[in-house]
Amino acid sequence: MKRRLIASCIVGIAVLLGAVREFLFLNLNYQLDHLERGTPYSYAHSLFQRWTDGADLGDLTLVKWLLSSAYVALMLLLAVLLARVLTGHHHHRRTLVAGTAIAAALALLLHIAAQALPPLEAVAVKLLHALQYPVLLLILLLVLPRAERIRT
Repeated sequence: MKRRLIASCIVGIAVLLGAVREFLFLNLNYQLDHLERGTPYSYAHSLFQRWTDGADLGDLTLVKWLLSSAYVALMLLLAVLLARVLTGHHHHRRTLVAGTAIAAALALLLHIAAQALPPLEAVAVKLLHALQYPVLLLILLLVLPRAERIRT
């Protein structure tokens, strides 16, 4: 019972972080669009506009990449913790780290390939989004308990 409670808390934290990510990135994209197109006003939330007041396009693009990387790292950390709680050991850590690294590299390759085949850009973005939201945690919740039962 204690494992279920801890696992629920980890997933809850991941979902809350996903909601914060949604707010940040939605408004960041609005602000980037405003600066890129030079529109007279921004659709970004007024609080977000105050946070980013004075930032230029390069600054906000850097913030976007740093936040993206931080969210991938956070979700990976939560996934490793969840796997530990669900299984009682840390043997899945390397697999989770390697899988995340491979998925990120694949997203980069798809982004590069999108120069020749533009629809691949949408696939690259969706893959990066999956790494920044609790998708991996939900997969672990479905797969690990069953895999552990099969193993024993």
